[in-house]
Amino acid sequence: MYSQDSISGRRRGRPEPTAEMLSGLACLICGTDFRSAPDPEPVVVSHRGDKQLIACHGTCARMASGSVDGLEETPLPLAERVRRHQGGGL
Repeated sequence: MYSQDSISGRRRGRPEPTAEMLSGLACLICGTDFRSAPDPEPVVVSHRGDKQLIACHGTCARMASGSVDGLEETPLPLAERVRRHQGGGL
């Protein structure tokens, strides 16, 4: 398990999220692409504007939100996230 210092250091050293991360197509922490990952279990960990920020369930979610389960919110379906990303938003 990661220490709180390790998690805090990781947050400070992380670059800005990519367009795919902001669209919910990639994990906010590790960058796993949910479009090609086998059986990903994404969870909503935050919001930026009207978009859901998503991370892998478990360690990535804990590093992003403090909870392995993220927020009590269901992520939009992958097809909807892809459509919004390709359309440039809503």
